[in-house]
Amino acid sequence: MIVYLNGEFLPLEEARVPVLDRGFIFGDGVYEVIPVYAGQPFRLQEHLQRLENSLKNIKLQNPKTRQQWTEILEMLVAKNKGNDQAIYLQITRGPAKRDHNFPTEVVPTVFLMSDPIKAPLPSPGVKAITCADIRWQHCDIKSIALLANVLLRQQAVEVGAAETILIRDGYVMEGAASNVFVVVNGVAITPPKSQFILPGITRDLILEAMQAAQLPCQEADIPETQLRCAEEIWITSSTREIIPIIRLDDKPVGTGQPGAVWSQVWKIYQDYKQKLRSNG
Repeated sequence: MIVYLNGEFLPLEEARVPVLDRGFIFGDGVYEVIPVYAGQPFRLQEHLQRLENSLKNIKLQNPKTRQQWTEILEMLVAKNKGNDQAIYLQITRGPAKRDHNFPTEVVPTVFLMSDPIKAPLPSPGVKAITCADIRWQHCDIKSIALLANVLLRQQAVEVGAAETILIRDGYVMEGAASNVFVVVNGVAITPPKSQFILPGITRDLILEAMQAAQLPCQEADIPETQLRCAEEIWITSSTREIIPIIRLDDKPVGTGQPGAVWSQVWKIYQDYKQKLRSNG
């Protein structure tokens, strides 16, 4: 695997970051994950905009222009080859003496790597659990400080589930590493964007695609009671795409099988990816 680190392309095993890097010491940094299909980045401008928003929220200047990011990503994809890849992009505030306040005259650390993506088959559905949302107040920042998310996801893994759906003050927020949709009376609903939810790129595409296909959907608060009686529940992310939840807290969701609305949306999403590939 070839990675990019601070201006260089080099083998992963040769990449080194100082132990005083603030990403290592404080989790002081942000990241993005950008799927690439047949060499074509998936909604690159939307990913770069979210990256800029995260950097602005942690008061860190973007070290690259959009054109520079595009060129780096294209070169990294070419060096790693493979039809479908996921690019992980991380920026930290850089190495400095350990002190909580922002250092002066520090150079950010920029790191990108690529992992292959396997073309997913239609999911037979997975299990999920619910937990109280124990995370901080700025979940809209795509922060590398993910310990709470790790702990929440691990709770799901330990009981044989694939995701943890987070509840805050009686309302659904998102998954530990995903956005959430529910279907109620045939309408797909996802929570509105707020400081408690990461604005998902896949989430936004699904809403756009459903509106274009004239399928009923909306952004609205989802009470926990509505979650538990939903006809369908899905989780979405850039790498896992759209996965139906068929059991929640060990109880069946709807019929206990992937639903009809999910099937329609999954096909629309695959068609979108195929068009993206065709542009290569």
